[in-house]
Parts: sequence; structure tokens; C-alpha cells
Amino acid sequence: MVDAFVGTWNIVDTKNFDEYMKAIGVSFATRQVANMTKPTTIISVAGDTVTLRTESTFKNTEISFVLGQEFDETTADDRKVKSLVTLDGGQLVHKQTWDDKETTLVRQIKDGKLTLTLTMGTVVSTRIYEKAA
Repeated sequence: MVDAFVGTWNIVDTKNFDEYMKAIGVSFATRQVANMTKPTTIISVAGDTVTLRTESTFKNTEISFVLGQEFDETTADDRKVKSLVTLDGGQLVHKQTWDDKETTLVRQIKDGKLTLTLTMGTVVSTRIYEKAA
């Protein structure tokens, strides 16, 4: 089922991302730069390992993981988190925990587009990506 996510995805729309970044503790200066970037997400699978690479003019990040196995992650905003990614009802559910906090990043395919829903407490942001040709 992860195969549905494989490919290169370009961002086309974002809602409430600044509020989400505030909620997870991203600094004002970093938020200003991040709000201006148009990231590309590249998802690939090799055996049991999923690799998720995000590229932008601001910063490139890459994580590799096995579904259902916790791993250490350094986020684009330099948080050191424990992450766990699972496949739940066709959605890639990515939970990050740090300093007694938790955020959830849910990726799903809707109408051929990748929707990323970011949740921190009551703050929700959505980012829509289209598959590159």
C-alpha cells in the first residue's frame, strides 16, 4: 500500500502552516523562511525501508524507516524527536514525540494528490502536493 505514495510530489497549496510551526516551537525567523519555500517531497521504497526526502531552497532533509519501528529523527527545524510511522487505512501516519510533546503528520492520497495534515494539539495545517510528471 505504501507504493501509492512513491514518487516525486510538488507542493501546490498550504493552509495554516505558520500557526502549526508556532505550535511546535519554530522561531519567527525560521518560520518566515519556511513559509516562502515550495518543497518537493520524494518518497521511495526499497525492500522494507521507506525513504522520505524533502528538498527546498531552505533545507533538504531525508529520513529512512521501516513501518512500525521507532527511530530517531532530526527535523528540518532541528528538533530531536522519536518518530514512528505506520500505515493505517491507506494513510501514512507519522508521530513525532519530544519533550513530552507530540505532533502527527498524516499523508494520504486524495483525488490523485498527496494531502499532508499536520496536527499539534488543536492546531491543524494542510499541505497539498501534486505528483510530478
